[in-house]
Amino acid sequence: MTAETILTNALLVLPGEVLHGTLVIRDGRIAEVQPGRSHAAAARDMEGDHLIPGVVDVHTDNLERQVQPRQNARWPSRSAMIAHDAQCAAAGVTTVLDALCLGDLGFDQGRGQTFLDGVADLDALADTGLLRSEHFLHLRCELPAPDMKPAMEPVADHPRVRMVSLMDHSPGVGQYRDIPRYVAMRRKQTQMTVEEVEARIAFLLDQRARLREPQRAWLLDRIRHRDLPIASHDDETAEEVRRNLADGIRISEFPVTMVAAEAARDAGVEVIAGAPNIVRGGSHSGNVSAAELVRAGAADAFASDYVPASMIEAAWRTAAETGISLPAAVAMITERPARMCGLEDRGRLSPGLRADLAQVGAAHGIPVVRRVWREGRRVA
Repeated sequence: MTAETILTNALLVLPGEVLHGTLVIRDGRIAEVQPGRSHAAAARDMEGDHLIPGVVDVHTDNLERQVQPRQNARWPSRSAMIAHDAQCAAAGVTTVLDALCLGDLGFDQGRGQTFLDGVADLDALADTGLLRSEHFLHLRCELPAPDMKPAMEPVADHPRVRMVSLMDHSPGVGQYRDIPRYVAMRRKQTQMTVEEVEARIAFLLDQRARLREPQRAWLLDRIRHRDLPIASHDDETAEEVRRNLADGIRISEFPVTMVAAEAARDAGVEVIAGAPNIVRGGSHSGNVSAAELVRAGAADAFASDYVPASMIEAAWRTAAETGISLPAAVAMITERPARMCGLEDRGRLSPGLRADLAQVGAAHGIPVVRRVWREGRRVA
């Protein structure tokens, strides 16, 4: 017997339009998209709420926040993974690329263990039915870190890897190009003296000069056979964007200046902007506004970065504040990121695609996720 679910009286956010209508699910797939209400006895009334594709988040660090909810309190990794998954599903995120960091620059030693545990936990849990969202791996490779290569080698051919990004969080570069701000941040985080932080900066810059370029070349060569989407991270200049493109890097993740974002746009490089940047009204680290990137046509997709719940709110705010339509804004958290990481079976309300869905209502002017389905099964 074919399993069928009918969702009616919904505002269906389709590619290019919002349609008051009905969506039919059969065997985990979208079977029909129809205008108007269904009068079938089994139809479920969506009460006029929006129905959108399940959100595809290509970069979330949220697992790190579950692993270490406080600075000196590390949580059991498997419990953290399950909590992280539940938060993603509750936020309407049905496809998650867990962005795990490979390589430490001396301030985040726990990240290496989070990476090892995260891969092991995902391998253990992914096929058990316990996870509500579908999880893949996004490998964030810290180019100047001496432990990046040994961390990467065992997972370079892992089947769940869907994206690789090249990072450089050295002081004076990209996100951390403001050295006085960097010093203040590290002092607050570590209780180090100014002299100790400055000594660490000198050490890191020397390490960067020795390791960044050879490790960048090694990494690109190591994953070349996978044909994976590769992203740069925190691009600052047009020259960086052009160099990356020449090396086959076609995604610019969280560019920190408008110059870099516009260079990416003009070169056909896809840009990922931070959804929290939209919700908060600006960057938490003083970089370019994501809303300005959207207005300039220099943002293709959003990623949650550190707050899964930011994705849907960012889409609604973007539609309200930047002049683009709601379908275009929703595509930035669904269709575009799905296509970016090669997941062509999801991201749109179209017959034949996976029935990954989120029902979105409203409360006090904020979009609220009311129900979530993954492959036609209710998960939140």
